Amino acid sequence: MRPKTVSVTEAVRHFSDYLNRVAYRHETFLLARGRKAMAELRPVPVGRRLGDLPALLASLPRLSPREAGAFATDLTRARVSLKGERLKDPWAS
Repeated sequence: MRPKTVSVTEAVRHFSDYLNRVAYRHETFLLARGRKAMAELRPVPVGRRLGDLPALLASLPRLSPREAGAFATDLTRARVSLKGERLKDPWAS
């Protein structure tokens, strides 16, 4: 959906209306001064930021020593079995 262009003056006069449309209808607006777009009013992307990664990783459950050992064994076996294989181009026809 293309963003609707509105003048900065219009956006200022009815700011709460435009903000509600962005928040609840997920609309996007280009704010223009004269005929030149100056800014964009749009919903914030949903998701997490990269800076949140350390806290997210710290919150995950830990492997027990037995699980960690089994995981390491699985990785070693996988590496050994794949060692002799050549890489294949998945896009080759």
